Amino acid sequence: MKEIILIKNGELALKGLNRCTFEDIMIKNIKRRLKDLGKVEIRKAQSAIYIEPKEENFDFEEALERVSLIFGIAAFSRACVCEKNMEDILSKSVEYLADTLKNAKTFKVEAKRSDKKFPLKSPEICRELGGVLLSHFHHLKVDVHNPDVTVNVEIRDFSAYVRAEQIQGAGGLPVGTAGTASILISGGIDSPVAAWTMAKRGLRLNAIHFASPPYTSARAELKVKTLLSKVARYSGSINLAIVPFTDIQDEIANNCPEEYFTLIMRRMMMRIAQKIARDSGSLALITGESLGQVASQTLPALVTTDIVTNMPVLRPLIGMDKEEIITISRKIDAFETSILPYEDCCTVFTPKHPKTRPTVELCEKAEEGLDIDRLVEEAIANTEYTFID
Repeated sequence: MKEIILIKNGELALKGLNRCTFEDIMIKNIKRRLKDLGKVEIRKAQSAIYIEPKEENFDFEEALERVSLIFGIAAFSRACVCEKNMEDILSKSVEYLADTLKNAKTFKVEAKRSDKKFPLKSPEICRELGGVLLSHFHHLKVDVHNPDVTVNVEIRDFSAYVRAEQIQGAGGLPVGTAGTASILISGGIDSPVAAWTMAKRGLRLNAIHFASPPYTSARAELKVKTLLSKVARYSGSINLAIVPFTDIQDEIANNCPEEYFTLIMRRMMMRIAQKIARDSGSLALITGESLGQVASQTLPALVTTDIVTNMPVLRPLIGMDKEEIITISRKIDAFETSILPYEDCCTVFTPKHPKTRPTVELCEKAEEGLDIDRLVEEAIANTEYTFID
């Protein structure tokens, strides 16, 4: 019995004349995720995508797990392929749904007839299939309001398809449809969530991490790579730039007022990140800042950091509270890694009394003792790059 994975596009259906472009990018993403599972044929029609395995040992369960993480997919399911006649639909449905229905008490049948040439209308298909299932599974009862199992029959261009419940997909837009942006990633909870959130809106991701050995350890860097690998399960591969930040922090500690340490570090990070992002083809920066969460994330503080860059700065978490962020962190399996006790460079030189209402003029005055251009150039020259898949 032939099985496929049937994918529903969801939001892509609203894209009008651009829909084909979005679908083609999503198909490329699907192929990339499934390429090591064996040969498959992928085609699209009627706001759906069909994945048909071409090898007998195809791992359906692993494929379904990977498909569940691909942005742009609203729902998906395993489905049995039938000839477009009721005899084949009825006989295959009994066999295909046996394991699903034997543990159910109630069911209903829903039918969608996209191919209007099919001789029976949807209510007639439901009635015939429902009757056959009741005759084979005597313990079942029909419940059209709250069934244990909903059996779906779809009459489409290529074939008829029978399936049980759909599985909710990752939603959003296919990665690569909205361009590329660079996430400033620490080892905390927020930035991986921000990266995931923007990948869900179709952005391809690069990443920039600031490391400060010996103030930060190799374990802190490994933690960041692990967090990015969690995000990459959804976003696809990520290019990571690891920027040496120790000299800059020492210069700030020796030449700037303590209450401005965090703000000046953030301003230096933004200057460096903008140059790296541009070189990598990114059109924007992404941060995990949430308004008012810490002293450097008050509105006046954000103004002082944004002023040093002319790239758009995307802050998808800006209106979220910590519990909302943690919920997503748990969802993407990043939370337990994020709370490992390895400090990042932002926590090393935290002032006792940080400035919460800074102005641009005061920040500029506070960093007058720094040779900013030299520090930026040296940091970029010594940046190391790696690849997260």
